Amino acid sequence: MSIQIGERIPEVILKRIREGVETVDTTALFDGRKAVLFAVPGAFTPTCSEKHLPGFVQHFDDFRKRGIEVFCVSVNDPFVMQAWGKSQHVPDGLQMLADGNADLVKALGLDMDASGYGMGIRARRFALYAEDGVVRQLFVEAPGEYKVSSAEHMLEALG
Repeated sequence: MSIQIGERIPEVILKRIREGVETVDTTALFDGRKAVLFAVPGAFTPTCSEKHLPGFVQHFDDFRKRGIEVFCVSVNDPFVMQAWGKSQHVPDGLQMLADGNADLVKALGLDMDASGYGMGIRARRFALYAEDGVVRQLFVEAPGEYKVSSAEHMLEALG
């Protein structure tokens, strides 16, 4: 079963690159703040690179004006996430998180088996809004779709 509105984001260790590879804890990332976390099945994949991440890059300032931090997560290593972020001109402040072993997406119950595509376990495409680590909005895409997890849909849902 997947995480539900009103539940806390589980405590999991992720990786990111700033000065070097850093280990980050989801509790430290999400507690005490408003945050949008969106997940993509894979960096550099078509929908993720042409629509999903670019939408959050385009609307990053709209989230920041509302005091909301933005995080992107994918089941990739931190070097891939860094390279993808650079190629997509991700602004400073939009954090690219690596869930290399799918620990977070499994803990959220939002993992999928993409072995048929040669990709192994991946994140389902989703976006959530959390306050102080508690999920307040959750939008999970049906397989193969890109509708409800967009930056535009999230902004509309937040009012």
